[in-house]
Amino acid sequence: MKKNTWIEVITVILVAGFIMLFQLGELPLLDPDEPVYAQTAREMLAANDLISPRIFGDFWYDKPPMYYWLVAGAFKVFGQTEVAARLPSACLAVFGALMVYMGGKSIINNRAGFIAALVLSTSLEYFYLGKAAVTDVTLTFFITACLLLYLRKKYYLAYVAAGLAVLTKGPIGIVFPVAIILIHLILTRNLGSLRYMKIFSGGALVLAVALPWYLAMFHFHGMDFVNTFLGFHNVTRFLQPEHSSGTLWYYYIPVLLLGFFPWTIFLVQSVWAALQNRDSEQGSELVFFVIWAMVVFAFFTVSQTKLISYILPMYPPLALLVGWYIDRCLTVGTLGIFRKPAVILTILMICLEAGLFITAKNSIPDLFPGAVMTGLVFALALGAAWFTVRKGRNAEFIGVLVAGMTAFVIVLMIQLLPAAAQSFSVKALAGQFREHYDGQAPVYIAKFYRPGFSYYTGTPGRELTTNQQFKELVLSDSGKAYFIIRKTTYLDLPPGEQSKLQLVATQKDVALVLKN
Repeated sequence: MKKNTWIEVITVILVAGFIMLFQLGELPLLDPDEPVYAQTAREMLAANDLISPRIFGDFWYDKPPMYYWLVAGAFKVFGQTEVAARLPSACLAVFGALMVYMGGKSIINNRAGFIAALVLSTSLEYFYLGKAAVTDVTLTFFITACLLLYLRKKYYLAYVAAGLAVLTKGPIGIVFPVAIILIHLILTRNLGSLRYMKIFSGGALVLAVALPWYLAMFHFHGMDFVNTFLGFHNVTRFLQPEHSSGTLWYYYIPVLLLGFFPWTIFLVQSVWAALQNRDSEQGSELVFFVIWAMVVFAFFTVSQTKLISYILPMYPPLALLVGWYIDRCLTVGTLGIFRKPAVILTILMICLEAGLFITAKNSIPDLFPGAVMTGLVFALALGAAWFTVRKGRNAEFIGVLVAGMTAFVIVLMIQLLPAAAQSFSVKALAGQFREHYDGQAPVYIAKFYRPGFSYYTGTPGRELTTNQQFKELVLSDSGKAYFIIRKTTYLDLPPGEQSKLQLVATQKDVALVLKN
């Protein structure tokens, strides 16, 4: 590689590596998702069974095993710690940024790929999920690898990546690549190229990578696995909302605007410019990136179960579009070309800061110091951004955004998330439970807290599904029992029922209650 390329690669690794790895293990695993993956990997290791995911002592058919395998490997090397649980996601986030750089460099040019990698690394949702023990970055990495390899006509490697995506999150790992590629070929009137794509041998390669685990699971668990994994976790969750947000058709619009921050300021014009340049030398690839992003967005908008993290696979193509657009602006632009984006950036930063202060005031007062520090970081970033715009230093405007988001990551990990962690992790309460538990009485745990409680105590307990179930247990003659519930659930009991209980400890909104 040329000297400039090495400098760009090292810069991407340093920026993405710092963002993803900074304070990675300082926070407890946050309920309800992170402890699920850590606890499942731990139980698979304890059972000496890396085929069948399990949690709370029962088989668990929610996801394929890829992330569990990665976490189990990290546990074996680094011990069963928070940093080990998150390390696979963080490393793949860094590799994903590097892959976007190499893809952008090959498809567009060095500078566009370099900017795209920095855009991806500093996008709010991408680095937040990159620092979390969840599957989304892993899925995004393999889908991105598959589609970029396809564009570079490295078909067999693309099929391997698709197989790994299927091992990460199921059928969606192949549905997305197939849909995106077919729509692109239809719109560009290039269906004839299918005969060069080694479809049959490539399809066999996908099956060779992904199918053995599915066959093993069917062998060991039969139709219970098929009905739960494919029937409920894929088909039913697509057709029926698991959360009330599933009914909101516009759910992912604010998610994207916030999640792609601060690069949202270039989002609309990047997509529009790419479509306007569809007949250019790179027009086919630009249209491909637009289709890639839109298919992911449309699929999860139609899906009745919606979560913030689901649309992460659309961030790499959006980063590449923004990288191309900024490179184009820097090449042909005039003085102050980033003036309008700077205005939008100002509005977004003010809205985000206002949201932090409102949250601190109404829900989590401990966020207030972090909100103040965030305001200072944003103010400095905005001042520097406007200075570069006024001086016509357009390239420096991008550097300011990268530096500003890197500084924000420091505030996020030192102030904001530690303050919020007390409301989203039961680690501290788990320590108090261990001091009081007699080792024999049954333990009942509200569903939201059960994965984290099990991870930090080694006690899976029994799940409380409703408040009514809790009240019935309080009034029963079942004897001594411990409950981990929301504090409001305990406080809402009538005085006569409260008198049967002892409030042992509390942590923010969570209560440890003993029935003697």
